[in-house]
Amino acid sequence: MNLVLLAAFWAVSMMFVLTPGADWAYAISAGLRHRAVIPAVGGLLLGHLLATLIVAAGIAGLIAAIPFALTGLTLIGAAYLLWLGIGLLTNPPVPQSAAIAPDKGWRHWAVKGFGVSGLNPKVILLFLALLPQFTDVHAAWPVPAQLVGLGGIHILNCGIVYLVVGYGSKAVLRTRPEAAKAVGRISGAIMIGLALVLAIETLSLR
Repeated sequence: MNLVLLAAFWAVSMMFVLTPGADWAYAISAGLRHRAVIPAVGGLLLGHLLATLIVAAGIAGLIAAIPFALTGLTLIGAAYLLWLGIGLLTNPPVPQSAAIAPDKGWRHWAVKGFGVSGLNPKVILLFLALLPQFTDVHAAWPVPAQLVGLGGIHILNCGIVYLVVGYGSKAVLRTRPEAAKAVGRISGAIMIGLALVLAIETLSLR
């Protein structure tokens, strides 16, 4: 693959990853729970991997061409973000010690993280619009393989940033329960806002 294209894609990908959104909000909420960061981030990354494979397989274009399929997927994703956001807003997480923190298990956090990114149709559409621009039809690798490789770079960027965000929120807010609650509520409000924007944009285009 062309190294210039790879470097350009890495910079663009990092710009998107560094923009706070639902993934950031979820990583922060996981950081305020005991041992939740790694499974939560792992779930987020699985969602991005799914989006990469969908785009590489060419299915995203088919979904985008079927209005009802895209509308349904968008509303499901919006409803999921709304549910998570309301939960954070009404019951914000507070840093707890290992002795008293209830451990819901890695699967709980991984599945919720997968839902945050995997049920977000804008992730798929972003990949559909972004990844092909950095492929080269004359390269030795076939285009689908290039798309998977680019998706892997994006997933690596996501993993690094989300781990820093998750563990950073835990370190900074560990001894500040009131600040942790405020950040949790802000994260919930961000999720609710994104859910409403998704739903309004989708319904207004029908």
